[in-house]
Amino acid sequence: MARRRFSFANLARIVVFAGLALLIIFAALVALYGVARPVSTLMLGRTVIGKSYERSYVRLADIAPIAVASVIASEDDGFCQNDGVDWDALHDVISGAGKNGPSRGASTITMQTAKNLFLWPGRSTVRKGIEIGMALVLGKVWSKAHTVEVYLNIAEWGDGLYGIEAAAQHYFHKRASQLDAHEAALLATSLPNPIKRNAARPSPMQRILAAHIMARANDTADRLDCLAK
Repeated sequence: MARRRFSFANLARIVVFAGLALLIIFAALVALYGVARPVSTLMLGRTVIGKSYERSYVRLADIAPIAVASVIASEDDGFCQNDGVDWDALHDVISGAGKNGPSRGASTITMQTAKNLFLWPGRSTVRKGIEIGMALVLGKVWSKAHTVEVYLNIAEWGDGLYGIEAAAQHYFHKRASQLDAHEAALLATSLPNPIKRNAARPSPMQRILAAHIMARANDTADRLDCLAK
């Protein structure tokens, strides 16, 4: 029994120390990515297995405002109002979950940024819980402008294609600063499934979604005062 208690005590210490180490690494990366150009876990994963990726980091000021508004309208229309988590949407998803778990997510742009920077792909309750905690930290530490800039520069827009600048050049042969409303909306429709959805060759459903995003983007743009702060 003494040996078993000793083993449990050692295991508890290892878990505590590992948790503290991960918290320290997370805090260090949040501080680093507040001033340095970040890379996502998917980019790192490709590098580890010897695959290349394409990404050209651009400042928020060098992205067409309509493109910023289109992505926010599509992914997180309450971006300026929430604290990193859309609690109402999360409650609706959890309340409507079946025995196999939620059929859809409720991720804000801040949550997606946290996931892409620090966590692994795929869905799980554990990862979602960690993601929420990290998003709340980012919501306190980073400005809204920095958060959306990072998101737009690490979002996946195709196999090995990351960031809106690389996506704009790949699909439309122009800079992100030159995107028009239709192109911006098509890029926004690709985000939920960037491997299967091609902004340059949109499916009929993508065209319908893009039309809806275009109709909402201007209204969203009028509510993005948080990006100027």
